[in-house]
Amino acid sequence: MIDLLQMIASGIAVGSSYALMGLAMVIIYKTSEVVNFAQGEMALLSVFLTYMGLEYYHVPYYIAFPAALAFAVFLGCFLEFAVLRRAKEPNVLGMIIITIGLEMILLGFVSWKFGADPKTMPFPISPYDSVMLGEVFVSALEVLTFIVALTVMVILFLFLRYSKLGVAMKATQQNYVAARLMGIRTNRILMITWGISSLVGCVAGLLIAPVTMQPYMMWDPMLKGFAAAVMGGMTSLPGSVFGAYIIGIIENLFGGYVSIEFKSVVAFLIIVLVLCFKPSGLFARHYVKKV
Repeated sequence: MIDLLQMIASGIAVGSSYALMGLAMVIIYKTSEVVNFAQGEMALLSVFLTYMGLEYYHVPYYIAFPAALAFAVFLGCFLEFAVLRRAKEPNVLGMIIITIGLEMILLGFVSWKFGADPKTMPFPISPYDSVMLGEVFVSALEVLTFIVALTVMVILFLFLRYSKLGVAMKATQQNYVAARLMGIRTNRILMITWGISSLVGCVAGLLIAPVTMQPYMMWDPMLKGFAAAVMGGMTSLPGSVFGAYIIGIIENLFGGYVSIEFKSVVAFLIIVLVLCFKPSGLFARHYVKKV
């Protein structure tokens, strides 16, 4: 019984990282209906630049981390303005291919600049410090990641529900042309959306880096975050978080009781099942666009 509780707790902990990446992908999809496969590498660049500031230039934490978040916002806005917006007559497939190209470019730059060797990210909380919750051990970093994921989800929900900018983002997603006719600066909304999404991804990257830091560190969280978003619904913030925790728990149980070598397959098996039986996801409503 204790082993079961330990695996569930570990699944919730790792699911928090998936939840942050899922939230980042849902934010962009809710506005532009584009799946951003460069999400992980956008966070990767911000994290490695933070590492450079902390390790090489001895920048204090209280400056390095806010600077990383600010750079992430700038990077997201810049990529949307300089690359995505320049695509002529883009369709959804073309935009996805562009994001995959950006992913390869950012990954190549980080690998060239910092090398492929694993590194140790300086962080105020050690990933080896643990706390005991009853009879279950959880690392302090995992507790922090869980708290941050839930906090980000609540802030984003309130932001999209009650702020003018959040309403404008939803209007842009529902009908781009009508939003423009109503005076919404849709291009600016898309740019801001990419900036916010990049910010959330950077938060996930900074929390993952103390555990593992190398150029491919964001691939697994990004793919699992995408799986969580598909499972919960690509337009549902709570759904992506719920899906992330479900995936984290199920893959941990699968690894503990069946095979640890194949536990990563679970996320993609869940994608297949969800797309077969409920294509819109567990928490999103399916709708048909009339043309």
